[in-house]
Amino acid sequence: MLQLGLIATFVLLCLLFFFSIIYLSTRSESSSLNNSKLPRSYPLIGSIFAVFANRNQRHQWLTEVIRNSPTGTFVLHRTFGQLQIFTANPANVQHILKTHFNFYPKGELSNTIYSDFLGSGIFNADGDNWKLQRQISSHEFNTKSIRKFVQTVVETELSDRLLPILAGAATTTESVIDLQNILERFTFDNICKIAFGFDPEFLLPSLPPTEFAVAFELATMESSNRFIAMFPAIWKVKRALDIGSEKYVRQAVSQVREFAQNMVKKKKHGLNAETDDLLSRLLNSCQLSETLVTDMVISFILAGRDTTSAALTWFFWLVSQNSHVEKEILSEIREKSKSPNYEEVKDMVYIHASLCESMRLFPPVAADTKVAASDDILPDGTLVKKGMRVTYHIYAMGRMEKLWGLDWPEYRPERWLEKDNVTGKWNFIPKDAYAYPVFQAGPRVCLGKDMAFLQMKKIVAGVLRHFRVVPIIDKGSEPVYNAFITSKMIGGFQVRIEQRGDQSL
Repeated sequence: MLQLGLIATFVLLCLLFFFSIIYLSTRSESSSLNNSKLPRSYPLIGSIFAVFANRNQRHQWLTEVIRNSPTGTFVLHRTFGQLQIFTANPANVQHILKTHFNFYPKGELSNTIYSDFLGSGIFNADGDNWKLQRQISSHEFNTKSIRKFVQTVVETELSDRLLPILAGAATTTESVIDLQNILERFTFDNICKIAFGFDPEFLLPSLPPTEFAVAFELATMESSNRFIAMFPAIWKVKRALDIGSEKYVRQAVSQVREFAQNMVKKKKHGLNAETDDLLSRLLNSCQLSETLVTDMVISFILAGRDTTSAALTWFFWLVSQNSHVEKEILSEIREKSKSPNYEEVKDMVYIHASLCESMRLFPPVAADTKVAASDDILPDGTLVKKGMRVTYHIYAMGRMEKLWGLDWPEYRPERWLEKDNVTGKWNFIPKDAYAYPVFQAGPRVCLGKDMAFLQMKKIVAGVLRHFRVVPIIDKGSEPVYNAFITSKMIGGFQVRIEQRGDQSL
C-alpha cells in the first residue's frame, strides 16, 4: 500500500513537471539570466519556472538576483510553499556562522541527503557528535608531524607523477590534456594517502579508471543532485523502489563504504604499515567505533578531494589570461629553491594572494546551506522561520560591488597585498572571513585550510617553474562554472603544456 502511494505521488509530480516544461517552452527569453528581477512565484509550484529555466546556470542566475537585491538577500519560493533564503550579506553570514551558530545546524535536510554516503561524519554532523569529531580532528590537523607528512606526500606525487606527465605532454605541440582531470587524479591520490595511507594510483600516465575513485565520484555527484532537486519526492521514491539513479547511488555508496571499512579493519589489526596518515592517528588517539572512524575518513576525503583540484583548475585558467600575474608568480618562484621547504612555501605571499583571488571569483564550493532550528531575524531584517533553508552564496559574494569595488570582475591579486615601504616586499592582508567565507568561518571554519594552501602552493611552484599552461579555447570564450558539492569547469580544462626555457627558471 505504501509503495502504491509513493508511485501515485511520483506520477503526480511527473505530470506537474511535464506541464511545467510545456509552459516554459512558450515563455519568452525574459526568464533567462538577463532577467535579474526577483523570480515570479505561483501557488503550489513557487518559482519553479525560473528555477527550471536557469537550471544550467543556477549560480550565475542566483548571483544576479542577489546583486540586484538592496540587502544582498532574497527569499526563493520553492514548491509546496517551502521558502529558502539566499544571502551574500556579510552581516547575515556572521550571524549564521558565528553569532547564532546553534540556530543554524546542517539539519535534517543534510542528514537525509547524505547519511547513506557520509554517515555521521564531521561533514554531516551536528551537536555533540560534531563537537567530539571537531575536537579530535582539530588536534590531529595541528601537529607538526601531520604537516610534515602532508608535505612529503605532495612532493612525492608532484615529482614522481604530475611533473613527468606534464613533461610528456610538453614534448609535442599536438598533445592536448584535460588539466582538470589530471588535477582531480592528483588530489585524489594525495587525499587517499593522507587519509588512509593508501595509494589508489589514479594519476598514472595511462590515466586508468580506479574502482574506488569512480564509485566515490558517482556517490558524490548523485548525492549532490538530490540537494538541488526541484521535486525531492522523486529521488526519495526512486530510492524507496531502488530504481534509476538511486540504484546506482546505492551501489556506489556500498563500494565506497565497504572499501573504507576494510581499510579501517586492516589498520586496526596492524595490516597496513603506514602510521602517519589520519586514519592511523584517529585509531591511536582515542577509542572510537569503526563506523564513526569510517564516517570521519570518508568526510576527510570528500573535503580534500575536489576542493583543491577545483581551486587549482580555475587558478591556472586565470593566470593564463593575466600575463602580469604570471610574471609576478615566476619572480617569486625563482627566489625560492627548486624544492621549497615549508618556510619558503609559507613565504610565497604573491602566490597565496593569487590563489585567494581566484577562489573569490571561482570558489571550490559555491554555496552552503543550513536549516533554521528556530524562528529568527537576520541582521538585514529578513524573517526566518523554523525549518527554512538558509543559504549563504559564496560565488555571489565574490561578485558583489559593495564588497570588492567597481573592479570586482578583474583578477587582481594585489587587492590582497600591501608593499612594505622599507623592504619593498609584499605583505599579505587577509579579508574579513564573513565577506570571504570560502573556507567557512566561525566554529566550523575549515580545519584543512593551511594544509590546502600548502598543497596548492607546492603544486603551483612546481608546475609553473617548469611549464606554461596554454588553454585550448576559442578567442573571446570563457569556461563555464558549475558546482555540485564542489565546482567544476564544464567540459573539462583542455590545455597544451609548454616547457619553459632556461631563462624562465
